[in-house]
Amino acid sequence: MALGVLTTIFFMWGFLTCLNDILIPHLKSVFQLGYFQAMLVQFTFFGAYFLMALPAGWMVAALGYKKGIVAGLAIAGVGALGFWPAATLQLYPAFLAALFVLATGITVLQVAANPYVALLGPERTSSSRLTLAQALNSFGTFLAPLFGGMLILSSVVKSPAELAALPPAEHLAYQAQQAQAVQGPYIGLAVVLFLLAVFVWLFRLPALSEATDKGDHDRHSFAEVLRHPHVLFGVLGIFFYVGAEVSIGSFMVNYLSLPEIGHVSEQQAAKYVSYYWLGAMIGRFIGSALMAKFSPRKLLAGFAAINALLVLTTMLTKGDVAMVSIIAIGLFNSIMFPTIFALGIERLGSMTSKASSLLIMAIVGGAIIPPLQGLLADHIGLQHAFFLPLLCYLYIVFYGLSGSRIRGLPADASQRGS
Repeated sequence: MALGVLTTIFFMWGFLTCLNDILIPHLKSVFQLGYFQAMLVQFTFFGAYFLMALPAGWMVAALGYKKGIVAGLAIAGVGALGFWPAATLQLYPAFLAALFVLATGITVLQVAANPYVALLGPERTSSSRLTLAQALNSFGTFLAPLFGGMLILSSVVKSPAELAALPPAEHLAYQAQQAQAVQGPYIGLAVVLFLLAVFVWLFRLPALSEATDKGDHDRHSFAEVLRHPHVLFGVLGIFFYVGAEVSIGSFMVNYLSLPEIGHVSEQQAAKYVSYYWLGAMIGRFIGSALMAKFSPRKLLAGFAAINALLVLTTMLTKGDVAMVSIIAIGLFNSIMFPTIFALGIERLGSMTSKASSLLIMAIVGGAIIPPLQGLLADHIGLQHAFFLPLLCYLYIVFYGLSGSRIRGLPADASQRGS
């Protein structure tokens, strides 16, 4: 029952995170932004993970996993409500501020929910269990582009010249239409988040306090936790994986719209983005079953190697081959985050919550890699800029084969509450 409740939370933050992929082309058109400026959406959203992960960890340590999840849902709800004034004011910085608050709430959820799911059963199946929960996260990311494409990208955005030619009354009506395209979806999401917070508050969840700072009688520092190589390499693994996944998803609408690639409208491209995330969901269900039988480390390295080849293919081809290869990356992204995360907190006992905070901080890769790819795209073209995600996947191959091996932990470190 506890796992069932948690999967609902995973679904919601997947939906909210992936909605950025639709928000980016909308804001890019409305505010006439370059690729780098548009990627400030992801820089702000995922930058919150870096800035707020440690405070989120302290909050979860003080409140416990259940109250931490409730707090995360409430904060995310406040951030979603912030889209109402942002859209009314038609200010790009106001959108970024609302996104930062929303992402802060999701950061708290990530710090609390990921290790909680991993700890809800035997340690040997933690990767499989977390992958299964993340499959529901992917269901949210699959629905978000369809939902956002219909509501946010449904109207054609006018160019500055077209806006200047509009009579004042029509100009005001157009601005109101663009505002409503964003306001409605996010206000609805805020209501759902607040209702979920109430539901979790009323539901009885196991405390598992022995795997938080309350169970850390030796008071290990973050530096001590990072001295374990599988944690340090895992932090880098999350950084590069999230950076690659977010970067590919963020550019996909614009990439598939290119004449030499898909030559489709932005609204049609949004449907293909949903297939990218659908692949991740399907892959997580399959991966959850595979990891119950095979080594998670070998599967991680194999999936990352396949994605490196798919990125290379989309860089060197055009048309249908380029389209299919970039969409197929989602299928093999599937197991990466939950597997890297589970391997990164393996056998840490009472240091688990601190390691979790560090791994969630590493999600800042989603803030760093997309703007860097945007900068490359502005100078060398969008297709060639996918060289950056290619390097990220090559690192994950290393983590699966070598970096995730546990070194230097005492025999009793795997005992929870030690």
